Amino acid sequence: MPTARARVLIYAAAPSEEPDAVEAAYHQISSALSGTPGLLGNELLRAADDPAAFVVMSEWESLAAFRRWEEGVGHRDTTAPLRRHQRAPGGRPFGIYEVTAAYSA
Repeated sequence: MPTARARVLIYAAAPSEEPDAVEAAYHQISSALSGTPGLLGNELLRAADDPAAFVVMSEWESLAAFRRWEEGVGHRDTTAPLRRHQRAPGGRPFGIYEVTAAYSA
C-alpha cells in the first residue's frame, strides 16, 4: 500500500493594523522552505467571508516526511514569522491530516 500524502493546515488572522502581515510572512516562509525534502507545495487561502482570516495549507509526500522536517532544528526559526498571527478555531492553531481518498478532475 502506498504511503498517504499529508496536509498541514495552519490558521492565521491578519491584525487590522497590519492587513498584509500574514501574506508577507507566508511568502517569507515559503521562500525559505523551497527545496525542503518531502514538501510538495503550499497555498495561502483567504476566507471568502472574512478578509483577515487565512489558512496556510502545505502538502507533504507523507506524514513521516512532515514529521522529519517538524522535528528538525530549523523548523521553529523558519516558521516564526507566522506564529504571532496564528489563531485557534476550536482551540488548535493547526491541523495535520493524512489523505485517505482523492479524485482528480
